[in-house]
Amino acid sequence: MLFLFLFAILTGLGSLIYTRFLVNILKAEERIKVEQWAEATRLIAMPDSSHTEFLSSIIENNISVPVILTDGTDAITGAKNFDEIRMRDPEYLSSQLEKIKKKNRPIIIDYGDGYINLIYYKDSIILTQLNYYPYVQLGIILLFILVAYLAFSSSRKAEENQVWVGLSKETAHQLGTPTSSLAGWIEMLQHKYPQLSISRELALDVARLEKITERFSKIGSKPALVNGNIIDIISRTIDYLKSRTSSKIRFKTDFDSNDKIEVPLNTALFEWVIENISKNAIDAMEGDGEINIRVTETEKNVLIDITDTGKGIPKSSFKKIFAPGYTTKQRGWGLGLSLTKRIVEEFHKGRIFVRHSELGKGSCIRIVLNR
Repeated sequence: MLFLFLFAILTGLGSLIYTRFLVNILKAEERIKVEQWAEATRLIAMPDSSHTEFLSSIIENNISVPVILTDGTDAITGAKNFDEIRMRDPEYLSSQLEKIKKKNRPIIIDYGDGYINLIYYKDSIILTQLNYYPYVQLGIILLFILVAYLAFSSSRKAEENQVWVGLSKETAHQLGTPTSSLAGWIEMLQHKYPQLSISRELALDVARLEKITERFSKIGSKPALVNGNIIDIISRTIDYLKSRTSSKIRFKTDFDSNDKIEVPLNTALFEWVIENISKNAIDAMEGDGEINIRVTETEKNVLIDITDTGKGIPKSSFKKIFAPGYTTKQRGWGLGLSLTKRIVEEFHKGRIFVRHSELGKGSCIRIVLNR
């Protein structure tokens, strides 16, 4: 992409330099034409003028260069190659004369005895268009590069989507068989040894595996969104995480668990969002710290702030942490927050971003959902 941009700049500069070269040649030729026109005008006015017909043809053949003829006091006495309709307005030629004076030196017609005329002229339409040509050309090239970039980005995104879908489907397929088998074994265990308390926890974990399999199976298709109580979903997810994390991790909530805030969402996928952010917070705190989850409402949105007391995120990495493959851990693929962003923004049409972070003190991730 950088190569294409440099190519456009070099092409534009080359075109500009060459066009300026042509403009200077044409500009000099147009001045020569106007000088010939002025000389023909002078000779025709002479009493002993010969070749009047030839001289008149020189004057008449000037059909491209706009000229204004004035007397020695700059009073306009004639004009040629201007818009005939606009020339009916006396102010039009006066304004044109003032503009022309700033661009080209006038050509003097000396009739002798102190009587002179001045010919003012401006660049022809062709010369004016030629001046703008390289800029138009550069604009077209840049537009072409922009379209190519958008097409490339769209193709790359489509390819990434195919990878996501393939990975998700394969993961769901691989998890499905052993999960079903485990569910069967646990059912037998509970039936044969009902007194074992561990079988209940194992059943919960298998149910979790089934839910994870369901999540991955939905990545490849657009999930249905139904109204769900966001408070219940967050509370349920926190309860699950509490029983499977260190006692040094303290979960705090800044909402009433009896509240009911309904939002259109996919429950299985949104639980995954809360899990992923919480697990990243736990890793950032290295197993010891506090996670605070706050839910607030506005007229149009529901805001969920997940704050931790971890090591913080550098400002330069606020957007990078959601990119596929980005991770600061020695193990892991760096897909958790990328999946989270995809679920929130593409499936739920919301937003997720780092609200604030301070190195050594912690971070706050904000999720914005439409009501």
